[in-house]
Amino acid sequence: MTRAAASFVLVLVALSCTFAKHVPKYGQRIPETCSYCLAGWGDQLIWVQTYEEALYRSRSRNKPLMVLFHREDCAQSLKQAFAKNKEIQMILDKDFVVLNLMYEITDDNLSPDGQYVPRIIFVDPSTTVRGDIIGPYSDRMYTYEPTDIDELLKNMKKAKNLLEFEI
Repeated sequence: MTRAAASFVLVLVALSCTFAKHVPKYGQRIPETCSYCLAGWGDQLIWVQTYEEALYRSRSRNKPLMVLFHREDCAQSLKQAFAKNKEIQMILDKDFVVLNLMYEITDDNLSPDGQYVPRIIFVDPSTTVRGDIIGPYSDRMYTYEPTDIDELLKNMKKAKNLLEFEI
């Protein structure tokens, strides 16, 4: 094998290794992060690390972003219901960029009705916070309790459908 051919093969191997971890195959990925705050929410999901990265991936992949705000000690039953729902896990894996935050960030748009936890906010690829996708509570519009998993699933589908409708 010539030196040029060997170099070409090495480049192909390197590229395939680089892109292989981003191929969306539900249940067949190694998470990009091992942060303790992500454990149990959907271990096969690729959770982005920062809001900036989340916005970038949402725009570049034309997928809605779901931002989950919580504290380690306050959302255990929601975490269990969230992780057990295979449809939620599959839709998030295939159709969303997901960000899990245990702290507030400086973007006030992500706190349209206050900084409480848990709350789930949807952002479309144009970086618009979807204020029209809310949970079932009028005093904490973006909160979901474990019994609200069906409502969350409905809102995930709405975020996805709005994106397809508005393109």
